Amino acid sequence: MERIPELEPEAIRAAHAGIHPAFTGTPQYAHEGLSARLGVPVIVKVETVNPIRSFKGRGTWVAVAALADEGSIGPDRELVCVSAGNFGQGVAFAARARGVPAVVFCSTRANRAKVARMRALGANVIEVGDDFDAARGSSEIHAARTGATLLVDGDDPRISTGAATLALELTDAAEAGQIPAPTVVSVPVGNGALLNGLGSWLRSTAPQCRIVGIQAEGAAAMTNSWRAGRPIDTEEAATYADGIASRVAIPRAVELMRGRVDEMLTVSEDQLRTAQATLTEELGITVEGAAAASWAGLLATAPHPGAVVVIVTGSNV
Repeated sequence: MERIPELEPEAIRAAHAGIHPAFTGTPQYAHEGLSARLGVPVIVKVETVNPIRSFKGRGTWVAVAALADEGSIGPDRELVCVSAGNFGQGVAFAARARGVPAVVFCSTRANRAKVARMRALGANVIEVGDDFDAARGSSEIHAARTGATLLVDGDDPRISTGAATLALELTDAAEAGQIPAPTVVSVPVGNGALLNGLGSWLRSTAPQCRIVGIQAEGAAAMTNSWRAGRPIDTEEAATYADGIASRVAIPRAVELMRGRVDEMLTVSEDQLRTAQATLTEELGITVEGAAAASWAGLLATAPHPGAVVVIVTGSNV
């Protein structure tokens, strides 16, 4: 596993102390209904009760704060990113707190509620292209033309550092006897920032825990890349789960997966929809399609030897 200073345990714990408190200390508990369905303790980690309704606020807060502190962005130096919606909300929230103008590129087919929330948080949202990766290309052109700083989800390890604080909370709670020690964490995968963050923390603090990434069958670029050991793009990202609908593999994220990921799996659209319905019924909260991948993956790989973790990564539907 490549050693990255930003992804070492001490850096992750330090990041946790600096993240906006709206995004940390999220609910985590063993859920009786899901545990009964799977036959082992199922720990639910709910990342939707915050200003942007997803886990993305952790990593974007860390990355934006670092970029501002180093002078790469500021009131007269805009920050540019591409997003399907949740990452852009996190960037907009953190940039607004620092007085930094944020420009978010997204597809013309992006979730309308997510687009509206990015704009409500102060971002200049530019809709271009038929999918996420077409919008990504436009964001790169814009940043190069204007000299703005481009923040790419999955590429900057500081995003993964923030995401890793989710796992820190799980292991701290397990050590305190509040939840069972997890043996498997099932992680929805788009660009890989969450997967690599969790893998970095758990490899160092809970090496017995397996890290399993889950993608949609129709958007399996990172799965194919992990299996081949090199970035492999796909021609399309055919899934309704927009939060994990990416057809271009992030090379840096693929590199970081080595040694941090035990397995990558894909699930069908039917499996995603069934998992989404089950989580909504059992938890009584809104669960977006990408978040349902966590539960779908656990069902696809059952039985399990011990406690497992379901991460409800977002509720923007």
